[in-house]
Amino acid sequence: MAALGWLTPRRRSATARSVLAGEASAEAARKSVPELVPESGPEEEPEFPVLGDDKAAAFFDLDNTVMQGAALFHFGRGLYKRKFFDTRELVRFAWQQTWFRLAGVEDPEHMQEARDSALSIVQGHRVSELMSIGEEIYDEYMAERIWPGTRALAQAHLDAGQKVWLVTAAPVEIAQVIARRLGLTGALGTVAESVDGVYTGKLVGEPLHGPAKAEAVRALAAAEGLDLSRCAAYSDSHNDIPMLSLVGHPYAINPDAKLRKHARELDWRLRDYRTGRKAAKVGIPAAAGVGAVAGGTAAAIAISRRRR
Repeated sequence: MAALGWLTPRRRSATARSVLAGEASAEAARKSVPELVPESGPEEEPEFPVLGDDKAAAFFDLDNTVMQGAALFHFGRGLYKRKFFDTRELVRFAWQQTWFRLAGVEDPEHMQEARDSALSIVQGHRVSELMSIGEEIYDEYMAERIWPGTRALAQAHLDAGQKVWLVTAAPVEIAQVIARRLGLTGALGTVAESVDGVYTGKLVGEPLHGPAKAEAVRALAAAEGLDLSRCAAYSDSHNDIPMLSLVGHPYAINPDAKLRKHARELDWRLRDYRTGRKAAKVGIPAAAGVGAVAGGTAAAIAISRRRR
């Protein structure tokens, strides 16, 4: 302030006030800017998956987790294109899927009707025929619908030397095609009964859905000698909470409203690869599969392996 001594008292007072105001303004401006700290990302996570942990594996739901939409719907499009069923059956099938999507609940009567109609479509066809067609349908409708983000998560487990399994109520034959094309270990899914390589139109067990998925994972983990507390599971649906709750590393991927709420309450990791906020009911239950599932038993797993 001594430098201002040549000024008159009035001007010195005005200048002092200006300096004070400027310093105060600068200080306030600096305080309004967050302290610069090294960037660490939105959340700190331990290194995961752990390289070389052969007691760990990853389990991925398929519909709206790995792939946009329902595998069964895309498979149905491919079968219709190949004249496996007529327009009237297509309309009925589409209505059942729309009902599931809009209702957001899975009424047993509707699910049974959908499963019966799907099973009747493949009855009498050879398993090998459906596998071959599945390869074509994957290229036509599914390949471009794989979520890159989820694919990267699966690859991280593979790169760490861990096995990665799809777990879905979609037909096991289709699930196996998708798993193979993505370079994954394998798939747990719907099993339709076959005799001498021909579909009978009946199920082996019940749909691999909800609690049944958890049982399938539990059975596979026991057979593979896995430690579930070191495993990871990924899903978009609250119906898969039993499976997610089994493992030590649950992830909610593109979650519906109920799963998002549950995941936040339990501090589970969340990832959303959708553009913009989508309706919670994006998933079409796949329990209406070309068969439904093996109930998650080791016997059903063995049956599906013998068909490869």
